[in-house]
Amino acid sequence: EVQLVESGGGLVQPGGSLRLSCAASGFTFSTYDMKWYRQAPGKGLEWVASIRSDGAITWYAEAVKGRFTISRDNAKNTLYLQLSSLKTEDTAMYYCARGSMYNAAYDARGQGTQVTVSS
Repeated sequence: EVQLVESGGGLVQPGGSLRLSCAASGFTFSTYDMKWYRQAPGKGLEWVASIRSDGAITWYAEAVKGRFTISRDNAKNTLYLQLSSLKTEDTAMYYCARGSMYNAAYDARGQGTQVTVSS
């Protein structure tokens, strides 16, 4: 069974940082591209970042480019998202997902971890 479990969310002040993790199991993690999405209250699902299976290529949404960093440790079957210079508009539920980095599709998604940016 494919499982993706996010952690690391929380309450942080504007300008602060967080690191999200996504523990993967039930599949060969190192052979799949991975992504992060987010959903703010009352809004639709928004793609945030993607990383190729070997970690060599990464893509970011314009809204987070230069502030967020996606990475992975294939030996630990774990995906990461480093969030820096956080803004109130980054408040959302963050999800990791399995899917090609070349399109918007995914075939598995975690339950999410909440990030709240507030003073």
